Amino acid sequence: MLLRGVLLVAQALQLAGALDLPAGSCAFEEGTCGFDSVLAFLPWILNEEGHYIYVDTSFAEQGEKAVLLSPELQAEEWSCLRLVYQITAPSRSLSDPSQLNLYVRYEDESFDRLLWSAKEPSDSWLIASLDLQNSSKKFKLLIEGVLGQGDTASIALFEVKMTTGYCIECDFEENHLCGFVNRWNPNVNWFVGGGTIQNAHSILPQDHTFKSELGHYMYVDSVYVKHFQEVAQLISPMTTTSMSGCLSFYYQLQQGNGNVFSLYTRDTVGVYEELWKVDSPGNAAWNLAEVEFSAPYPMEVIFEVAFNGPKGGYVALDDISFSPVHCQNQTDLPFNAVKASCNFEEDFCNFYQDKEGAGWTRVKVKPNIYRTGDHTTGFGYYLLANTKLTSQPGYIGRLYGPSLPGNLQYCLRFYYAIYGFLKMSDTLAVYIFEENHVVQEKIWSVPESPRGVWMQAEITFKKPMPIKVVFMSLCKSFWDCGLVALDDITVQLGSCWTPESLPSPPGECTFDQNECAFTQEKRNRSSWHRRRGETPTSYTGPKGDHTTGVGYYMYIEASHMVYGQKALLLSGPLRGVPGKHCLTFFYHMYGAGTGLLSVYLRKEKAGDESLLWRRRGEQSVSWLRALVEYSCPQPHQIIFEATRGVSIRSDTAIDDIKFQAGPCTDMEDAAQQSSGYSEDLNEIEY
Repeated sequence: MLLRGVLLVAQALQLAGALDLPAGSCAFEEGTCGFDSVLAFLPWILNEEGHYIYVDTSFAEQGEKAVLLSPELQAEEWSCLRLVYQITAPSRSLSDPSQLNLYVRYEDESFDRLLWSAKEPSDSWLIASLDLQNSSKKFKLLIEGVLGQGDTASIALFEVKMTTGYCIECDFEENHLCGFVNRWNPNVNWFVGGGTIQNAHSILPQDHTFKSELGHYMYVDSVYVKHFQEVAQLISPMTTTSMSGCLSFYYQLQQGNGNVFSLYTRDTVGVYEELWKVDSPGNAAWNLAEVEFSAPYPMEVIFEVAFNGPKGGYVALDDISFSPVHCQNQTDLPFNAVKASCNFEEDFCNFYQDKEGAGWTRVKVKPNIYRTGDHTTGFGYYLLANTKLTSQPGYIGRLYGPSLPGNLQYCLRFYYAIYGFLKMSDTLAVYIFEENHVVQEKIWSVPESPRGVWMQAEITFKKPMPIKVVFMSLCKSFWDCGLVALDDITVQLGSCWTPESLPSPPGECTFDQNECAFTQEKRNRSSWHRRRGETPTSYTGPKGDHTTGVGYYMYIEASHMVYGQKALLLSGPLRGVPGKHCLTFFYHMYGAGTGLLSVYLRKEKAGDESLLWRRRGEQSVSWLRALVEYSCPQPHQIIFEATRGVSIRSDTAIDDIKFQAGPCTDMEDAAQQSSGYSEDLNEIEY
């Protein structure tokens, strides 16, 4: 809950520099600062007395949109975009509320990237904070209001402000306090200190920013504490972009009977992790704290003070800042995710094996109807532990990863495939070895899963000492040995957990949650279907999806179709932009009667369709990667067309579609894929 005082300040005061706002900002006092309503939609209306723009159902119907487009912008330094907005509705229980969406439109991309969305009604102004990574690319902001159910539904914008810096930074001089909010407590809360605000209970300091009575800071006082361990929390905006570095802030505390000042992170499911705690009272002046901070996924920073009683004094906080460089007091080597990851396309990267023998071999298998290729592209390299070739019962192959600094949380992801074993237990396991190689701990063992399918594994771990991750393949007996394959190992900071409710990244679709922006002109038994696991007909179709092995993909069920029948899957509308685009996707064409898979480009209004890419007949039991490079300066759509072959064994599937700006950089893979096929098409411009 917001502080009542903060709300009053946010609604009543205008910034001193309101008439000279940075590019990409607008207070909507006398105009819209170059933000224009898109004519194809409802107009945003400037309030007669200024202060905000709005759209409501008094002159529009449910489902209609109002779209506001900013002037061309550039963020060569990391920037923070803040929206002060309000969504109102006649009732909170409406099944179809209004929605406010924010997109970024890069000049060279054919789709808009959804940055943020909100549909929760409120009776007050709310603040959304969004980090924009530094980039040399020019872009525009697109603000979309979609009206919901009810005669009095409305959406209003009070302010848009884009400033240089990170959204978790704050000197508390802005009237909206950078989006920081107080978690309301009947007895102890964070308040704004300094300036003209007076407090009779404690002698509070001057702020750190200006070192004068004119500046502001946040403070919490124990004078109204009534219970043991009363807690006050000041909560930052949720991070929206992956970031890692040094979080610093200044604090001052006065201890009577004691208070505990701590810093936590909290993710979107409410999991807390303590980053820092005051270990000594410090001096009466402002003290600097520097804390290693990593946010690989959305999280909040929480400044928490726990008081033991009404004589616990006060805690003051000011000048929160962030740097992508590690803290000066950080003695461990900075973690480099690139050095700890490998797709084995070029070599073993920074992975190595025991000196006793090479248990893991880097191999490349040309995929066909009998053998699967690697996970990365279907045509590349992966690691294989061929325990069948050993005559030693109890044979073990160890693959060591690079050293990882201690006291950090890691997410390890990799893909594996098991062939030929009667029992899967311990055929592949992951251990953590301390640097002295004396202590080892098993953190993962292969579960019972489909054989011959690339499966994704995810492991989160944290240890106080520097460690190495070790992959171990095991042959328990001469009679039960097989093949263990390993590919695409990645290590990242933070937990592997990702909220299932997050939409697919813009321009990408894994089909794990839904069909994204893809549509079909008609839906019946002969359409594309979303499925997980094997297809119903034997000897055709994939055994699992490409993304994780247990997720969803799109496919045609040949037994529901007749020879030559087609199913069309259409992308959402794509903007026409100059330059090249690269479309990548994975396809699966296995089955004796497999027909055609084609990719077409359909221009808006022109009505014509141009063939970009095609495969005919059975290709492999593997998922194979396709790269399609094209240019189209006009609005268009991409169409995936599957044609049923001569028999029911002609299921065709696609997965992991991705649109990217610029040419397909990995042209070597494209050349590999085109070899041996008579219908491969080169780059085409329309």
